[in-house]
Amino acid sequence: MAFAVAMPAMARIERSAIEVRAFQRHNPCPATGQRRGTCPGYVIDHIQALACGGADATGNMQWQTKADAKAKDKWERKACG
Repeated sequence: MAFAVAMPAMARIERSAIEVRAFQRHNPCPATGQRRGTCPGYVIDHIQALACGGADATGNMQWQTKADAKAKDKWERKACG
């Protein structure tokens, strides 16, 4: 069961490096097709933000362009911050 926690706007939630690596192994980089290493122009983003109660799990992750991720982060800070 996940709980939403009220957090200061600038607080960071630790991400699981294990989950991020598992996501990338099963979802290769859209720019290079590689299953590990950097992915130019893309970031791994949570579909439902951790700050909004989203799970830090591979099923809640997606590749997103850096520009799209920045816009989504801005919206999430307003909605969940």
